[in-house]
Amino acid sequence: MIDAVLLIAFGGPTAPSEIRPFLEIVSRGRRIPPERLEEVAHHYEQMPGGRSPLNELTEAQAAGLRVALATDGWVLPVYVGMRNWHPFLHETLAVMAARGHRRALGIVLSSFRTEASWERYMTDVAGARERTPDAPEIVFASPWFEHPRFIAAAADSAGRALAEVPAAERADTPLVFTAHSIPVAMARASPYVADFTATAGAVAGRLGHGHWSLAYQSRSGDPRDPWLEPDVGEVIRARARDGAP
Repeated sequence: MIDAVLLIAFGGPTAPSEIRPFLEIVSRGRRIPPERLEEVAHHYEQMPGGRSPLNELTEAQAAGLRVALATDGWVLPVYVGMRNWHPFLHETLAVMAARGHRRALGIVLSSFRTEASWERYMTDVAGARERTPDAPEIVFASPWFEHPRFIAAAADSAGRALAEVPAAERADTPLVFTAHSIPVAMARASPYVADFTATAGAVAGRLGHGHWSLAYQSRSGDPRDPWLEPDVGEVIRARARDGAP
């Protein structure tokens, strides 16, 4: 029987002093040039408070899920475990073990499947369990990239943005869906692009908006390796040159 829920996310720095230590963990074992890491560090420094909002947003999701479960009659504790920052997965599993949890539902908070965004999370959970005495078993939830509530939430957000466009221009306004870029080789070995395309198509279909496309952002790694394109910045600049609304 499931006795807890574990939300599994990437993690992020919660203060300026954590940015570079966080990036050291993220880039460990990868061929990322130091100048690229410094560029990413500056991006974080430019965010409000010099921190990532991911941890705070994930905790808010956990709080919302607790309420939703209780409303449906499921009084289950909901925990958060991160791959790359506190609370690390092994830290959260230790808390769960100390509280006597034996079997938890793990939800990977990455919507599109590839080795870096799906399998690696599961591998890290397995590693965290190995180093945590009496760690609970983790049973993973199914992929959710086409879940009706996910599609509805994304469509609601996109719809609010489109509503700000004058009605006469709305149908011709390009709707650009963007996801984290990954190496082309990794994409070919996974359903990442297919998942992304399915989500985008479902959201556009729910909105009845036919003018949409895909783009990618946050490329990292060795600049010699091909990554998924087009870059969202290039797409936006091209749309501006074309006179898009």
